This record gives sequence, C-alpha cells and structure tokens, in this order.
Amino acid sequence: MSAVAFGLVLTGVLLNAAAQLLIKSGAETVGRFSFTASNIWHAGLHFALQWQILLGLTFYAVSVAVWILALTRVQVSIAYPMLSLGYVVTAFAAWWLFGEALTAQKLVGIAVIIVGVIIVARA
Repeated sequence: MSAVAFGLVLTGVLLNAAAQLLIKSGAETVGRFSFTASNIWHAGLHFALQWQILLGLTFYAVSVAVWILALTRVQVSIAYPMLSLGYVVTAFAAWWLFGEALTAQKLVGIAVIIVGVIIVARA
C-alpha cells in the first residue's frame, strides 16, 4: 500500500472516530431521556442545534469523500478491515475525554484488533 493510500485510509478512520466522539459529546448535553410524543420535537431540535453534533455529521460526510478516494487506491478487502482501527482510537479517546473505563478485557480486544489489521494489511 502506498503512503498516499495509507494516509487516505487513516484519515478516513480518524475522521470517523472524531465524528463519533463529537456526536457523543453533543448527545451528553441532553443526558438520558426517553423518546415520547411529548419530547421528541424538543429533543430533536436540541440535538439538531448542538455544534458538536453538526461538526460530527460534517466529519462523517468528509470521511465518506476521503473513503471513496481511498477505495480508488486500495482493495476493499484490505481497506475495510482497517476501519476497525477506529475502535482502537475511539476507546482510548473515550477513556481520555469521557472517563470511560478501559478494562483488561477491552485492552485484550484492542490488541486482537491491532493484530488482525496487521495480518490483513500484510496479505
């Protein structure tokens, strides 16, 4: 895989992870709630106006464009498994930003993902 192709794949992965983290941040402004007829419009409007959610959705859109560019240079059977690196990035970022737990079980799973991506990328 060329440096440009790898850069595109990695950029797509990072944009996707950043989008997920931004949307989580925006969702936390409401807290836990139930979708009911009485609050659906209020909550929907609140979410629609959160800058974090809007920026996250923008990152998703840009990541799609980057991903299309990546797929013109990399076989999908190699590129797609690399998306799982987003789980690795997101787990560590969620630990750092949101205080989410990084248990031994999660760390073992992250290690398995990394080993799997290396194996697929070398094929």
